[in-house]
Amino acid sequence: MDSNRFRQVIERIDQLNRDDPTQELVEGVSVPRELLYSQRLTQWVLRLDPAASEVLQLAARGQHLRRWTIPRDRYERTRRGYLRWRETLKAFHAEAVSAVCRDAGYPEEFIERVRLLILKKHLGADPETQTLEDALCLVFLEHQFTELSAKTPPEKMRDVLQKTWRKMSERARREAMQLPLGDAATALLREAISKTSNP
Repeated sequence: MDSNRFRQVIERIDQLNRDDPTQELVEGVSVPRELLYSQRLTQWVLRLDPAASEVLQLAARGQHLRRWTIPRDRYERTRRGYLRWRETLKAFHAEAVSAVCRDAGYPEEFIERVRLLILKKHLGADPETQTLEDALCLVFLEHQFTELSAKTPPEKMRDVLQKTWRKMSERARREAMQLPLGDAATALLREAISKTSNP
């Protein structure tokens, strides 16, 4: 690993994500949402794989790079609109992180690998892609699930949880069951996964 080049890309991604106008409070301190998200995702990747490669760490850090610049309300409020939004975001993030890596002097072969991880092209076949997906699911469960469940009908929330569970490895599922979600959220999660065809 070229530690200087790696650190340069991490610092640039963090710098760009500090521009996020949406803030979250963490222990009384206001933090740009996507900066916080990228840090949490990196933490989960390293927890799942302490020897995570340079490629995987950069893909995680840039997973939501400048996400707020493509808001959901640009797309119709339908399933089709949601899927179009998600695909647009993935392509945007992949290209944005590729540009940052290129500016730092990474070779094109390395950049292509980062891009493919962000696009999750080989989910289920590529261990690093699975680690990244596991980390994404765990960030959702740990930091977003409880808030989302408070404003989402239970049946829809169960569907979201079941889809999330199906994407996770057994290791990530074990981690999920150890999360301090609170009684109501834990009960909803257990109910959802008990009805998942691939528990």
